[in-house]
Amino acid sequence: MLRLTDLRLPLDHPASALTDAILARLGIAATDLTGYTIAKRSYDARKRGGIVLIYSLDVDTPREAEILQRLGPDASAAPAPKGGKNSGKNPAPADTGKVLPTPDTAYKFVARAPAALPLRPIVIGMGPCGLFAGLILAQMGFKPIILERGKAVRERTVDTFGLWRKRVLNPESNVQFGEGGAGTFSDGKLYSQISDKLHHGRKVLTEFVLAGAPEEILYVSKPHIGTFRLVSMVENMRATIESLGGEIRFSQRVEDVLIEDGQLRGVTLADGAQLRADHVVFAVGHSARDTFKMLHERGVFMEAKPFSIGFRIEHPQSLIDAARFGPQAGHEILGAADYKLVHHCRNGRSVYSFCMCPGGTVVAAASEPGRVVTNGMSQYSRNERNANAAIVVGITPDDFKPFDDSGSPLAGIALQRHWEAQAFALGGGEYEAPGQRVGDFLAGRASTALGAVQPSYTPGVRLSDLSASLPDYAIAAIREALPAFDKQIKGFAMADAMLTGVETRTSSPLRITRGTDGHSLNTRGLFPAGEGAGYAGGILSAAVDGIKTAEAVAMSILAGAARSA
Repeated sequence: MLRLTDLRLPLDHPASALTDAILARLGIAATDLTGYTIAKRSYDARKRGGIVLIYSLDVDTPREAEILQRLGPDASAAPAPKGGKNSGKNPAPADTGKVLPTPDTAYKFVARAPAALPLRPIVIGMGPCGLFAGLILAQMGFKPIILERGKAVRERTVDTFGLWRKRVLNPESNVQFGEGGAGTFSDGKLYSQISDKLHHGRKVLTEFVLAGAPEEILYVSKPHIGTFRLVSMVENMRATIESLGGEIRFSQRVEDVLIEDGQLRGVTLADGAQLRADHVVFAVGHSARDTFKMLHERGVFMEAKPFSIGFRIEHPQSLIDAARFGPQAGHEILGAADYKLVHHCRNGRSVYSFCMCPGGTVVAAASEPGRVVTNGMSQYSRNERNANAAIVVGITPDDFKPFDDSGSPLAGIALQRHWEAQAFALGGGEYEAPGQRVGDFLAGRASTALGAVQPSYTPGVRLSDLSASLPDYAIAAIREALPAFDKQIKGFAMADAMLTGVETRTSSPLRITRGTDGHSLNTRGLFPAGEGAGYAGGILSAAVDGIKTAEAVAMSILAGAARSA
Protein backbone atom coordinates (compact mmCIF):
# COMPACT_ATOMS: atom_id res chain seq x y z
CA MET A 1 0.00 0.00 0.00
CA LEU A 2 1.26 3.49 -0.90
CA ARG A 3 0.90 6.64 1.18
CA LEU A 4 0.18 9.47 -1.25
CA THR A 5 0.45 12.95 0.27
CA ASP A 6 -0.20 16.57 -0.70
CA LEU A 7 -2.82 15.79 -3.33
CA ARG A 8 -4.57 19.13 -3.94
CA LEU A 9 -8.03 19.62 -5.40
CA PRO A 10 -10.47 22.56 -5.55
CA LEU A 11 -12.99 22.84 -2.73
CA ASP A 12 -15.91 21.90 -4.98
CA HIS A 13 -14.28 19.09 -6.90
CA PRO A 14 -16.60 16.36 -8.29
CA ALA A 15 -16.62 12.90 -6.71
CA SER A 16 -14.57 11.42 -9.54
CA ALA A 17 -11.79 14.00 -9.28
CA LEU A 18 -9.99 12.28 -6.42
CA THR A 19 -9.70 9.01 -8.31
CA ASP A 20 -8.56 10.87 -11.43
CA ALA A 21 -5.92 12.73 -9.41
CA ILE A 22 -4.58 9.47 -7.94
CA LEU A 23 -4.28 7.90 -11.39
CA ALA A 24 -2.56 10.99 -12.77
CA ARG A 25 -0.11 11.28 -9.87
CA LEU A 26 0.87 7.59 -10.02
CA GLY A 27 0.72 7.28 -13.79
CA ILE A 28 -1.48 4.18 -13.77
CA ALA A 29 -4.70 3.04 -15.41
CA ALA A 30 -8.00 2.74 -13.53
CA THR A 31 -7.70 -1.06 -13.70
CA ASP A 32 -4.50 -0.83 -11.62
CA LEU A 33 -6.20 0.99 -8.73
CA THR A 34 -7.58 -1.61 -6.35
CA GLY A 35 -8.80 0.89 -3.78
CA TYR A 36 -7.83 3.73 -1.46
CA THR A 37 -8.66 5.28 1.89
CA ILE A 38 -8.44 8.88 3.03
CA ALA A 39 -5.81 9.19 5.74
CA LYS A 40 -6.23 12.94 6.18
CA ARG A 41 -8.14 15.84 4.64
CA SER A 42 -7.24 19.44 5.37
CA TYR A 43 -7.54 22.72 3.51
CA ASP A 44 -5.38 25.67 2.49
CA ALA A 45 -7.26 28.96 2.71
CA ARG A 46 -4.27 31.20 1.96
CA LYS A 47 -4.56 31.30 -1.83
CA ARG A 48 -6.43 34.13 -3.52
CA GLY A 49 -7.62 31.78 -6.22
CA GLY A 50 -9.81 29.90 -3.77
CA ILE A 51 -9.62 27.35 -0.98
CA VAL A 52 -7.90 24.08 -1.84
CA LEU A 53 -8.49 20.70 -0.20
CA ILE A 54 -5.33 18.73 0.63
CA TYR A 55 -5.52 14.94 0.80
CA SER A 56 -3.26 12.22 2.15
CA LEU A 57 -4.35 8.78 0.91
CA ASP A 58 -3.44 5.15 1.38
CA VAL A 59 -3.59 3.65 -2.11
CA ASP A 60 -3.77 -0.06 -2.89
CA THR A 61 -2.33 -1.11 -6.27
CA PRO A 62 -0.57 -4.25 -7.53
CA ARG A 63 2.00 -1.98 -9.22
CA GLU A 64 3.37 -0.58 -5.94
CA ALA A 65 6.99 -1.73 -6.46
CA GLU A 66 7.12 -0.48 -10.06
CA ILE A 67 5.61 2.89 -9.06
CA LEU A 68 8.09 3.44 -6.25
CA GLN A 69 10.99 2.61 -8.54
CA ARG A 70 9.70 4.90 -11.30
CA LEU A 71 8.92 7.86 -9.05
CA GLY A 72 12.19 7.56 -7.18
CA PRO A 73 12.69 9.78 -4.11
CA ASP A 74 9.30 11.46 -4.48
CA ALA A 75 8.37 12.57 -0.97
CA SER A 76 4.68 12.59 -1.85
CA ALA A 77 4.57 8.83 -2.60
CA ALA A 78 6.06 6.24 -0.27
CA PRO A 79 5.14 2.92 1.35
CA ALA A 80 2.22 3.51 3.72
CA PRO A 81 3.16 3.28 7.41
CA LYS A 82 2.00 0.11 9.11
CA GLY A 83 -1.20 0.72 10.99
CA GLY A 84 -1.58 4.03 9.19
CA LYS A 85 -4.16 6.73 9.68
CA ASN A 86 -6.95 4.67 8.14
CA SER A 87 -7.30 0.99 7.48
CA GLY A 88 -9.40 -1.04 5.08
CA LYS A 89 -10.22 -0.52 1.41
CA ASN A 90 -12.49 1.55 -0.74
CA PRO A 91 -13.10 0.17 -4.22
CA ALA A 92 -12.23 2.73 -6.87
CA PRO A 93 -13.66 5.15 -7.84
CA ALA A 94 -15.43 5.74 -4.50
CA ASP A 95 -14.61 9.06 -2.89
CA THR A 96 -15.58 8.69 0.75
CA GLY A 97 -12.68 7.14 2.61
CA LYS A 98 -14.98 6.38 5.54
CA VAL A 99 -13.96 2.98 6.84
CA LEU A 100 -14.78 1.83 10.36
CA PRO A 101 -11.55 0.40 11.79
CA THR A 102 -11.11 -2.36 14.32
CA PRO A 103 -10.21 -1.41 17.92
CA ASP A 104 -6.58 -2.47 17.56
CA THR A 105 -5.78 -0.52 14.37
CA ALA A 106 -2.30 0.97 14.76
CA TYR A 107 -2.20 0.19 18.49
CA LYS A 108 -0.93 -2.90 20.27
CA PHE A 109 -1.39 -3.68 23.93
CA VAL A 110 1.85 -3.76 25.88
CA ALA A 111 0.71 -6.41 28.36
CA ARG A 112 -2.00 -8.78 29.52
CA ALA A 113 -3.03 -9.18 33.13
CA PRO A 114 -1.74 -12.23 35.00
CA ALA A 115 -4.21 -14.91 36.02
CA ALA A 116 -3.80 -14.00 39.69
CA LEU A 117 -4.22 -10.31 40.46
CA PRO A 118 -4.15 -9.76 44.24
CA LEU A 119 -4.96 -6.03 44.14
CA ARG A 120 -6.81 -4.29 41.36
CA PRO A 121 -5.44 -0.96 40.09
CA ILE A 122 -7.42 2.16 40.92
CA VAL A 123 -8.03 5.11 38.61
CA ILE A 124 -9.10 8.39 40.23
CA GLY A 125 -11.03 10.68 37.92
CA MET A 126 -13.09 9.92 34.83
CA GLY A 127 -12.21 12.73 32.46
CA PRO A 128 -10.53 11.83 29.15
CA CYS A 129 -7.34 10.73 30.89
CA GLY A 130 -8.98 8.57 33.55
CA LEU A 131 -11.51 7.22 31.06
CA PHE A 132 -8.79 5.94 28.74
CA ALA A 133 -6.55 4.75 31.56
CA GLY A 134 -9.48 2.68 32.80
CA LEU A 135 -10.43 1.49 29.33
CA ILE A 136 -6.93 0.31 28.42
CA LEU A 137 -6.45 -1.41 31.78
CA ALA A 138 -9.82 -3.12 31.31
CA GLN A 139 -8.94 -4.19 27.77
CA MET A 140 -5.68 -5.67 29.07
CA GLY A 141 -7.63 -7.63 31.71
CA PHE A 142 -6.66 -5.72 34.86
CA LYS A 143 -10.28 -4.97 35.90
CA PRO A 144 -9.65 -1.48 37.30
CA ILE A 145 -11.74 0.34 39.89
CA ILE A 146 -12.52 3.89 38.73
CA LEU A 147 -13.42 6.45 41.39
CA GLU A 148 -15.14 9.65 40.22
CA ARG A 149 -15.98 12.37 42.75
CA GLY A 150 -18.79 13.69 40.52
CA LYS A 151 -21.87 12.05 39.12
CA ALA A 152 -22.67 10.03 35.99
CA VAL A 153 -22.71 12.23 32.93
CA ARG A 154 -26.47 12.75 32.56
CA GLU A 155 -27.00 13.50 36.27
CA ARG A 156 -24.00 15.80 36.11
CA THR A 157 -25.53 17.62 33.15
CA VAL A 158 -28.61 18.41 35.24
CA ASP A 159 -26.40 19.87 37.97
CA THR A 160 -24.39 21.89 35.45
CA PHE A 161 -27.56 23.38 34.01
CA GLY A 162 -28.52 24.18 37.60
CA LEU A 163 -25.70 26.74 37.70
CA TRP A 164 -26.32 28.04 34.19
CA ARG A 165 -30.07 28.44 34.56
CA LYS A 166 -30.73 28.75 38.32
CA ARG A 167 -27.40 30.07 39.71
CA VAL A 168 -27.06 27.02 41.97
CA LEU A 169 -23.54 25.55 42.11
CA ASN A 170 -22.92 21.94 43.14
CA PRO A 171 -19.19 21.87 44.11
CA GLU A 172 -19.00 18.12 43.42
CA SER A 173 -20.95 18.02 40.14
CA ASN A 174 -20.31 20.77 37.59
CA VAL A 175 -18.33 21.63 34.46
CA GLN A 176 -15.11 20.49 36.13
CA PHE A 177 -16.19 17.40 38.08
CA GLY A 178 -18.14 14.37 36.90
CA GLU A 179 -18.06 11.62 34.30
CA GLY A 180 -16.38 12.83 31.11
CA GLY A 181 -14.40 15.60 32.81
CA ALA A 182 -14.20 19.23 31.75
CA GLY A 183 -13.95 18.18 28.10
CA THR A 184 -17.61 17.12 28.13
CA PHE A 185 -18.64 20.78 28.18
CA SER A 186 -16.29 22.05 25.51
CA ASP A 187 -15.93 22.09 21.74
CA GLY A 188 -14.85 18.46 21.80
CA LYS A 189 -11.66 19.18 19.86
CA LEU A 190 -9.72 16.03 19.00
CA TYR A 191 -6.41 17.27 17.72
CA SER A 192 -3.11 17.98 19.37
CA GLN A 193 0.51 18.81 18.61
CA ILE A 194 1.95 16.00 20.72
CA SER A 195 4.47 13.56 19.25
CA ASP A 196 2.68 10.25 18.72
CA LYS A 197 4.93 7.71 17.05
CA LEU A 198 3.14 4.79 18.72
CA HIS A 199 -0.32 5.78 17.39
CA HIS A 200 -1.89 6.37 20.79
CA GLY A 201 -3.93 9.20 19.29
CA ARG A 202 -5.19 6.82 16.64
CA LYS A 203 -6.36 4.48 19.38
CA VAL A 204 -8.27 7.35 21.00
CA LEU A 205 -10.04 8.30 17.78
CA THR A 206 -10.82 4.67 17.00
CA GLU A 207 -12.43 4.12 20.39
CA PHE A 208 -14.43 7.31 20.02
CA VAL A 209 -15.78 6.14 16.65
CA LEU A 210 -16.71 2.78 18.16
CA ALA A 211 -18.49 4.70 20.94
CA GLY A 212 -20.55 6.70 18.47
CA ALA A 213 -18.42 9.56 17.15
CA PRO A 214 -18.74 10.42 13.45
CA GLU A 215 -16.25 8.49 11.32
CA GLU A 216 -14.91 11.70 9.81
CA ILE A 217 -12.80 12.30 12.93
CA LEU A 218 -10.48 9.62 11.55
CA TYR A 219 -9.37 11.75 8.62
CA VAL A 220 -10.37 15.44 8.85
CA SER A 221 -7.50 17.69 9.90
CA LYS A 222 -9.22 19.30 12.91
CA PRO A 223 -11.82 16.83 14.17
CA HIS A 224 -14.32 17.76 16.84
CA ILE A 225 -17.37 16.16 18.42
CA GLY A 226 -19.31 18.70 20.46
CA THR A 227 -20.90 18.40 23.87
CA PHE A 228 -24.11 16.46 23.23
CA ARG A 229 -22.36 13.69 21.28
CA LEU A 230 -19.74 13.36 23.99
CA VAL A 231 -22.43 12.54 26.55
CA SER A 232 -23.61 9.37 24.82
CA MET A 233 -20.06 8.39 23.83
CA VAL A 234 -18.89 8.55 27.44
CA GLU A 235 -21.81 6.34 28.48
CA ASN A 236 -20.94 3.79 25.80
CA MET A 237 -17.30 3.70 26.88
CA ARG A 238 -18.37 3.24 30.48
CA ALA A 239 -20.43 0.22 29.40
CA THR A 240 -17.40 -1.23 27.61
CA ILE A 241 -15.22 -0.89 30.70
CA GLU A 242 -17.85 -2.58 32.86
CA SER A 243 -18.33 -5.40 30.34
CA LEU A 244 -14.60 -6.14 30.66
CA GLY A 245 -14.73 -6.42 34.43
CA GLY A 246 -13.96 -2.82 35.36
CA GLU A 247 -15.91 -1.14 38.13
CA ILE A 248 -16.97 2.51 38.20
CA ARG A 249 -18.06 4.25 41.39
CA PHE A 250 -19.55 7.74 41.23
CA SER A 251 -19.74 10.35 44.02
CA GLN A 252 -16.58 8.89 45.53
CA ARG A 253 -14.15 11.66 46.46
CA VAL A 254 -10.71 10.52 47.55
CA GLU A 255 -9.96 12.20 50.88
CA ASP A 256 -6.53 10.77 51.69
CA VAL A 257 -3.81 8.39 50.57
CA LEU A 258 -2.08 5.62 52.49
CA ILE A 259 1.71 5.79 52.06
CA GLU A 260 4.16 3.42 53.72
CA ASP A 261 7.91 3.94 53.27
CA GLY A 262 7.44 5.80 50.01
CA GLN A 263 5.00 3.24 48.58
CA LEU A 264 1.33 4.01 48.01
CA ARG A 265 -0.83 1.34 49.66
CA GLY A 266 -4.34 2.63 49.11
CA VAL A 267 -6.79 5.51 49.38
CA THR A 268 -9.33 6.75 51.89
CA LEU A 269 -12.71 7.95 50.63
CA ALA A 270 -14.77 10.84 51.97
CA ASP A 271 -17.02 8.41 53.88
CA GLY A 272 -14.00 6.92 55.67
CA ALA A 273 -13.85 3.70 53.65
CA GLN A 274 -10.41 2.49 52.61
CA LEU A 275 -9.43 0.76 49.40
CA ARG A 276 -6.14 -1.10 49.25
CA ALA A 277 -4.11 -0.75 46.09
CA ASP A 278 -0.45 -0.65 45.12
CA HIS A 279 -1.12 1.11 41.81
CA VAL A 280 -3.29 4.25 41.69
CA VAL A 281 -3.66 6.58 38.71
CA PHE A 282 -4.36 10.19 39.72
CA ALA A 283 -6.20 11.68 36.73
CA VAL A 284 -8.04 14.29 38.77
CA GLY A 285 -8.12 17.23 36.32
CA HIS A 286 -6.76 20.74 36.73
CA SER A 287 -9.41 21.91 39.22
CA ALA A 288 -9.04 19.30 41.99
CA ARG A 289 -7.53 21.82 44.37
CA ASP A 290 -8.41 19.92 47.53
CA THR A 291 -6.74 16.78 46.15
CA PHE A 292 -3.59 18.73 45.25
CA LYS A 293 -3.49 20.12 48.79
CA MET A 294 -3.91 16.67 50.32
CA LEU A 295 -1.14 15.15 48.20
CA HIS A 296 1.17 18.05 49.03
CA GLU A 297 0.51 17.58 52.75
CA ARG A 298 1.34 13.88 52.38
CA GLY A 299 4.70 14.79 50.88
CA VAL A 300 4.05 13.82 47.25
CA PHE A 301 6.51 15.77 45.12
CA MET A 302 5.01 18.54 43.00
CA GLU A 303 6.13 21.88 41.63
CA ALA A 304 4.52 25.10 40.46
CA LYS A 305 4.36 25.61 36.70
CA PRO A 306 3.36 28.38 34.28
CA PHE A 307 -0.17 28.72 32.97
CA SER A 308 -2.31 31.53 31.51
CA ILE A 309 -5.15 33.85 32.53
CA GLY A 310 -7.43 36.15 30.57
CA PHE A 311 -10.93 36.66 29.20
CA ARG A 312 -13.35 35.10 26.72
CA ILE A 313 -13.93 37.16 23.59
CA GLU A 314 -17.01 36.87 21.35
CA HIS A 315 -17.51 37.97 17.75
CA PRO A 316 -20.19 37.25 15.18
CA GLN A 317 -19.25 33.89 13.66
CA SER A 318 -20.01 35.39 10.25
CA LEU A 319 -17.17 37.89 10.75
CA ILE A 320 -14.66 35.11 11.43
CA ASP A 321 -15.96 33.04 8.50
CA ALA A 322 -15.61 35.96 6.09
CA ALA A 323 -12.11 36.81 7.33
CA ARG A 324 -10.87 33.24 7.02
CA PHE A 325 -12.75 31.91 4.00
CA GLY A 326 -13.73 34.97 1.99
CA PRO A 327 -16.40 34.30 -0.66
CA GLN A 328 -16.37 30.56 0.15
CA ALA A 329 -17.54 31.17 3.73
CA GLY A 330 -20.47 28.96 4.64
CA HIS A 331 -19.35 25.99 2.53
CA GLU A 332 -20.50 22.69 4.07
CA ILE A 333 -17.03 21.11 4.06
CA LEU A 334 -15.42 24.15 5.69
CA GLY A 335 -18.03 24.64 8.39
CA ALA A 336 -17.55 27.41 10.94
CA ALA A 337 -14.09 29.00 10.77
CA ASP A 338 -11.63 28.96 13.64
CA TYR A 339 -8.45 30.92 14.32
CA LYS A 340 -5.20 30.74 16.25
CA LEU A 341 -3.48 33.99 17.21
CA VAL A 342 -0.44 35.05 19.21
CA HIS A 343 1.20 38.39 19.99
CA HIS A 344 4.43 39.10 21.85
CA CYS A 345 3.99 42.30 23.84
CA ARG A 346 6.37 45.13 24.71
CA ASN A 347 6.13 44.26 28.41
CA GLY A 348 7.57 40.81 27.72
CA ARG A 349 4.26 38.98 27.99
CA SER A 350 2.74 36.79 25.30
CA VAL A 351 -0.99 36.91 24.53
CA TYR A 352 -2.62 34.13 22.55
CA SER A 353 -5.99 32.65 21.67
CA PHE A 354 -6.88 29.42 23.42
CA CYS A 355 -9.70 26.88 23.17
CA MET A 356 -11.37 28.64 20.23
CA CYS A 357 -15.01 27.55 19.90
CA PRO A 358 -16.56 28.29 16.50
CA GLY A 359 -20.32 28.80 16.59
CA GLY A 360 -20.39 28.21 20.33
CA THR A 361 -21.17 29.74 23.70
CA VAL A 362 -19.31 31.00 26.75
CA VAL A 363 -20.16 28.88 29.79
CA ALA A 364 -19.93 29.15 33.56
CA ALA A 365 -17.19 26.78 34.72
CA ALA A 366 -16.85 27.50 38.45
CA SER A 367 -16.26 24.61 40.83
CA GLU A 368 -16.03 26.54 44.11
CA PRO A 369 -18.66 28.79 45.72
CA GLY A 370 -18.15 32.52 45.45
CA ARG A 371 -16.05 32.42 42.30
CA VAL A 372 -16.66 33.02 38.59
CA VAL A 373 -14.78 31.09 35.89
CA THR A 374 -15.49 31.09 32.16
CA ASN A 375 -14.90 28.47 29.48
CA GLY A 376 -16.07 27.86 25.92
CA MET A 377 -18.36 25.19 24.45
CA SER A 378 -19.71 24.22 21.03
CA GLN A 379 -22.06 21.58 19.73
CA TYR A 380 -21.12 19.37 16.79
CA SER A 381 -23.11 21.63 14.45
CA ARG A 382 -21.24 24.78 15.57
CA ASN A 383 -24.25 26.82 14.48
CA GLU A 384 -24.62 29.38 17.29
CA ARG A 385 -24.33 33.00 16.19
CA ASN A 386 -21.11 33.84 18.07
CA ALA A 387 -17.53 32.62 17.86
CA ASN A 388 -15.65 32.66 21.14
CA ALA A 389 -12.12 32.04 22.35
CA ALA A 390 -10.02 32.67 25.41
CA ILE A 391 -7.57 35.55 24.99
CA VAL A 392 -4.99 34.79 27.63
CA VAL A 393 -1.66 36.01 28.97
CA GLY A 394 1.12 33.67 29.98
CA ILE A 395 2.19 33.87 33.63
CA THR A 396 4.98 32.18 35.60
CA PRO A 397 5.49 31.12 39.23
CA ASP A 398 7.14 34.49 39.90
CA ASP A 399 3.70 36.05 39.32
CA PHE A 400 2.20 33.91 42.08
CA LYS A 401 4.26 35.52 44.88
CA PRO A 402 1.90 38.45 45.65
CA PHE A 403 -0.75 35.85 46.51
CA ASP A 404 1.49 33.26 48.22
CA ASP A 405 5.18 33.98 48.74
CA SER A 406 5.87 30.78 50.68
CA GLY A 407 7.34 28.99 47.68
CA SER A 408 4.56 26.41 47.86
CA PRO A 409 3.72 24.58 44.63
CA LEU A 410 0.10 25.48 45.41
CA ALA A 411 0.75 29.23 45.01
CA GLY A 412 -0.81 29.35 41.55
CA ILE A 413 -4.11 28.20 43.06
CA ALA A 414 -4.04 31.23 45.38
CA LEU A 415 -3.69 33.49 42.33
CA GLN A 416 -6.57 31.75 40.55
CA ARG A 417 -8.84 32.00 43.56
CA HIS A 418 -8.12 35.71 44.03
CA TRP A 419 -9.12 36.70 40.50
CA GLU A 420 -12.06 34.31 40.39
CA ALA A 421 -13.42 35.87 43.59
CA GLN A 422 -12.85 39.33 42.13
CA ALA A 423 -14.83 38.36 39.02
CA PHE A 424 -17.63 37.04 41.26
CA ALA A 425 -17.81 40.39 43.05
CA LEU A 426 -17.67 42.43 39.83
CA GLY A 427 -20.48 40.27 38.45
CA GLY A 428 -22.75 41.11 41.37
CA GLY A 429 -22.26 38.06 43.56
CA GLU A 430 -24.78 35.71 41.93
CA TYR A 431 -22.54 33.94 39.38
CA GLU A 432 -23.09 36.55 36.69
CA ALA A 433 -19.80 37.34 34.97
CA PRO A 434 -18.29 40.78 34.49
CA GLY A 435 -18.30 41.87 30.84
CA GLN A 436 -17.12 44.76 28.70
CA ARG A 437 -17.30 45.79 25.05
CA VAL A 438 -13.89 45.70 23.35
CA GLY A 439 -14.14 49.36 22.35
CA ASP A 440 -14.67 50.38 25.96
CA PHE A 441 -11.93 48.05 27.18
CA LEU A 442 -9.40 49.59 24.79
CA ALA A 443 -10.52 53.10 25.76
CA GLY A 444 -10.27 52.33 29.49
CA ARG A 445 -13.88 53.07 30.36
CA ALA A 446 -16.64 50.91 31.83
CA SER A 447 -19.32 49.60 29.49
CA THR A 448 -22.86 50.79 30.11
CA ALA A 449 -24.70 49.20 27.18
CA LEU A 450 -24.34 46.22 24.86
CA GLY A 451 -23.72 46.60 21.15
CA ALA A 452 -24.27 44.30 18.21
CA VAL A 453 -22.71 41.25 19.92
CA GLN A 454 -24.93 39.71 22.58
CA PRO A 455 -22.93 37.78 25.21
CA SER A 456 -23.83 34.11 25.45
CA TYR A 457 -22.68 33.45 29.03
CA THR A 458 -25.35 32.27 31.41
CA PRO A 459 -26.49 33.00 34.16
CA GLY A 460 -25.77 36.42 32.61
CA VAL A 461 -23.24 39.23 32.13
CA ARG A 462 -23.00 42.39 34.21
CA LEU A 463 -21.36 45.26 32.34
CA SER A 464 -18.36 46.72 34.15
CA ASP A 465 -14.71 47.69 33.79
CA LEU A 466 -12.63 44.52 33.37
CA SER A 467 -9.40 46.31 34.25
CA ALA A 468 -10.11 45.41 37.88
CA SER A 469 -10.46 41.69 37.14
CA LEU A 470 -6.87 40.80 36.20
CA PRO A 471 -3.37 42.03 37.09
CA ASP A 472 -2.25 45.30 35.48
CA TYR A 473 0.38 43.55 33.35
CA ALA A 474 -2.28 41.22 31.90
CA ILE A 475 -4.67 44.09 31.13
CA ALA A 476 -1.88 46.04 29.41
CA ALA A 477 -0.85 43.02 27.37
CA ILE A 478 -4.39 42.24 26.17
CA ARG A 479 -4.96 45.91 25.28
CA GLU A 480 -1.86 45.79 23.10
CA ALA A 481 -2.71 42.41 21.56
CA LEU A 482 -6.28 43.08 20.41
CA PRO A 483 -5.36 45.73 17.78
CA ALA A 484 -2.50 43.48 16.65
CA PHE A 485 -4.96 40.62 16.17
CA ASP A 486 -7.18 42.96 14.18
CA LYS A 487 -4.43 43.16 11.55
CA GLN A 488 -4.68 39.39 11.08
CA ILE A 489 -8.49 39.12 11.27
CA LYS A 490 -10.18 42.31 10.15
CA GLY A 491 -12.79 43.27 12.71
CA PHE A 492 -11.25 41.35 15.60
CA ALA A 493 -10.98 44.57 17.64
CA MET A 494 -14.47 45.74 16.62
CA ALA A 495 -15.96 48.00 19.26
CA ASP A 496 -18.99 45.76 19.86
CA ALA A 497 -17.04 42.52 20.35
CA MET A 498 -17.62 41.21 23.86
CA LEU A 499 -15.13 40.36 26.60
CA THR A 500 -16.28 38.20 29.54
CA GLY A 501 -14.15 37.41 32.59
CA VAL A 502 -12.35 35.54 33.84
CA GLU A 503 -10.55 32.56 32.25
CA THR A 504 -8.18 31.04 34.83
CA ARG A 505 -8.32 27.28 34.20
CA THR A 506 -6.34 27.08 30.96
CA SER A 507 -4.12 24.39 32.46
CA SER A 508 -2.99 23.08 35.81
CA PRO A 509 -1.04 25.56 37.95
CA LEU A 510 1.26 22.75 39.09
CA ARG A 511 2.92 19.54 37.98
CA ILE A 512 2.92 16.33 40.04
CA THR A 513 6.23 15.23 38.64
CA ARG A 514 6.74 11.63 37.58
CA GLY A 515 9.65 9.55 36.38
CA THR A 516 10.11 7.83 33.06
CA ASP A 517 8.40 4.75 34.54
CA GLY A 518 5.22 6.75 35.25
CA HIS A 519 5.53 6.64 39.06
CA SER A 520 5.62 9.80 41.17
CA LEU A 521 9.22 10.86 41.77
CA ASN A 522 9.01 10.03 45.47
CA THR A 523 5.89 7.87 45.88
CA ARG A 524 5.95 4.48 44.19
CA GLY A 525 2.56 3.28 43.01
CA LEU A 526 1.18 6.79 42.57
CA PHE A 527 0.84 7.54 38.85
CA PRO A 528 0.17 11.26 38.14
CA ALA A 529 -1.58 11.69 34.79
CA GLY A 530 -3.40 14.07 32.50
CA GLU A 531 -4.12 17.77 32.77
CA GLY A 532 -4.26 17.91 36.55
CA ALA A 533 -0.78 16.45 36.88
CA GLY A 534 0.52 18.91 34.30
CA TYR A 535 1.07 16.42 31.48
CA ALA A 536 -1.69 17.24 28.99
CA GLY A 537 -3.86 19.99 27.59
CA GLY A 538 -7.10 19.10 25.83
CA ILE A 539 -9.14 15.97 25.26
CA LEU A 540 -6.81 14.14 22.88
CA SER A 541 -3.55 14.73 24.72
CA ALA A 542 -5.20 13.86 28.06
CA ALA A 543 -6.62 10.63 26.61
CA VAL A 544 -3.22 9.73 25.13
CA ASP A 545 -1.60 10.34 28.51
CA GLY A 546 -4.19 8.05 30.05
CA ILE A 547 -3.16 5.29 27.65
CA LYS A 548 0.53 5.79 28.41
CA THR A 549 -0.15 5.77 32.14
CA ALA A 550 -2.22 2.58 31.87
CA GLU A 551 0.71 0.97 30.07
CA ALA A 552 3.08 2.09 32.84
CA VAL A 553 0.74 0.63 35.47
CA ALA A 554 0.49 -2.67 33.58
CA MET A 555 4.26 -2.99 33.25
CA SER A 556 4.74 -2.21 36.93
CA ILE A 557 2.17 -4.83 37.98
CA LEU A 558 3.78 -7.46 35.77
CA ALA A 559 7.25 -6.59 37.06
CA GLY A 560 6.01 -7.01 40.63
CA ALA A 561 4.40 -10.33 39.77
CA ALA A 562 7.66 -11.55 38.23
CA ARG A 563 9.60 -10.61 41.37
CA SER A 564 7.09 -12.48 43.53
CA ALA A 565 7.18 -15.63 41.40
